[in-house]
Amino acid sequence: MDGVVDTKNTQQRGIRRVLGTCSVLHIIHDGMGNMIYVLLPVLAQQFGLSLTQVGMIKGAQSAATALFQIPVGLLSERVGERALLASGTILAGAAFILLTLSSHFFELLIILFLTGIGLAVQHPLCSSLISRAYRVKGRRGALGTYNFAGDVGKFLIAGSASLTIAAGIAWQAPAVGLGIVAIIAAIIFILILRRIDIGGRPQASRDDSNVKTRGWGIIDRPGFVALCLIAIIDNSTRVGILTFVTFLMIDKGVTEGWAVQAIPAVIAGGMAGKLACGFIADKIGVIRTVIITELATAIGIVLILVLPGMAAFVVLPLLGVALNGTSSVLYGTIGDLVEADKQSRVFALFYTLTAVSTVIAPLGFGVIGDWNGVHTAILTSGCIVLLTIPFTFMLRTAVDRNEVSVS
Repeated sequence: MDGVVDTKNTQQRGIRRVLGTCSVLHIIHDGMGNMIYVLLPVLAQQFGLSLTQVGMIKGAQSAATALFQIPVGLLSERVGERALLASGTILAGAAFILLTLSSHFFELLIILFLTGIGLAVQHPLCSSLISRAYRVKGRRGALGTYNFAGDVGKFLIAGSASLTIAAGIAWQAPAVGLGIVAIIAAIIFILILRRIDIGGRPQASRDDSNVKTRGWGIIDRPGFVALCLIAIIDNSTRVGILTFVTFLMIDKGVTEGWAVQAIPAVIAGGMAGKLACGFIADKIGVIRTVIITELATAIGIVLILVLPGMAAFVVLPLLGVALNGTSSVLYGTIGDLVEADKQSRVFALFYTLTAVSTVIAPLGFGVIGDWNGVHTAILTSGCIVLLTIPFTFMLRTAVDRNEVSVS
């Protein structure tokens, strides 16, 4: 009996280690991804970049992530998640260090593309590891903890970088520091997972089995398409705001020391939004929650445009609540429309589709900004987010057809 208890305790410790290591990795990866937003105004000033070029370098990172997430997800079925996660994290960390050695625009493009390749591994593979570790019991809570950890990384790392730059320290210092931390974390990560025998080569690959899983396991394609369209539009708006909100604050006359805090202010609100919107969705339903958050996002965008400098800055955390809250609700709905044993592939597909919008949105909004100013670019993002409303009704029809209670 004692042996059975010891075995169960050992398994529980292993499961918690999976969640813990993946959450730490999420903190670092999302921190790197959002630190780029903080660096954009500094890079624009140092290299004399236009808003279109700012959109291009952010788009280069996002393009790499979009291109490599599905291949990474499929490759993990043969070689395992562990090695890919460690390799990607090391690549992203090394790219951050190389970023400090850039001397012109095209080097920025190449280095941020490499960063995007490294960042492509984390979301689909960590989600897969956690889903398998927790099976059915506790899976939603574990994934919620993992997602919240990503927001912690966005806030702490991007916020620390902003404070460092505002204090007059060169931007290269936090970039190099984060790159070194990422490389060290990758080494520790692979040692921990190897010790508990998690994320290695699947048994089928070790045995040279040619058995392949067919299909994507999507139960209702129209419903999944509607879910993806909502996510793409929502993500486009979020990326547009994060890319150009600092430029908006500067344009409104906010001092540079405060303007660089715009990203952490939005992210801080976003952390609260991800937690709050999950509870709200449990009370009033996913569809109503999405409609409320998208309308609140549009209203918040209008407010930061019409209010004067510091008044607009104060609204940023409130905007962040709505801006990030929707994604948390959508993420939790994927499992309702997909077979359980195919979720890792579909997570990769979902992340890739939303990442495509991350590629296009900065460039599109940058072109609009160069044409008619940053105010017009951000106003456009506020108009686009309202396009999600019709798709929420498409999603309602699909989930009702499958008798999934999300309304």
